[in-house]
Amino acid sequence: MAFFRTLTAAETAPTLVGDGVTLRVPQMADFPAWSALREQSREFLQPWEPTWPQDDVSRLAYRRRIKRYVRELELDQAYPFFVFRKDGQLVGGVTISQVRRGVSQTCSIGYWMGERFAGKGHMSAAVRALAPFAFETLKLRRVEAACLPRNLASIRLLEKAGFVREGYAREYLCIDGRWQDHLLYALLRSDAVG
Repeated sequence: MAFFRTLTAAETAPTLVGDGVTLRVPQMADFPAWSALREQSREFLQPWEPTWPQDDVSRLAYRRRIKRYVRELELDQAYPFFVFRKDGQLVGGVTISQVRRGVSQTCSIGYWMGERFAGKGHMSAAVRALAPFAFETLKLRRVEAACLPRNLASIRLLEKAGFVREGYAREYLCIDGRWQDHLLYALLRSDAVG
């Protein structure tokens, strides 16, 4: 039954091309660009992310991250992508995570953008490029996202990409060291092709 089929990492982690952006699975060779961008954007990202471990941008922590990515890809649990401008500059990342199969066929997405690249449309293009991969390649029916109610940029991004606000979850995720409420959004396969 194709409905319940699990694909291998090699089949499901292609390079994706969007409007002015390319998405591909992170590699060890990306460490210098990733580390520099994350460090430069630390204060910008802090209010929107879980608390960073002390060694978060170290080579060792990045190596652990890559190993986790490979394991999650092999298990059909998550699909991480780095987002590059058409000139090859790393600008951020987007991840399909918490892939749920069986009768659910759904996932969550999360994303981050380097401060100096924010507000230029790169992440909107990345999320739009990710939708066909989620629906057509992974055969999912639903992509979920959550954002803090005060994160107006993320709200605009999700709504511009066709996500529909479905609810409000109290103390949904631990962000910046505190359990915080989130707005819940979803994009259905029928929304994306409709």
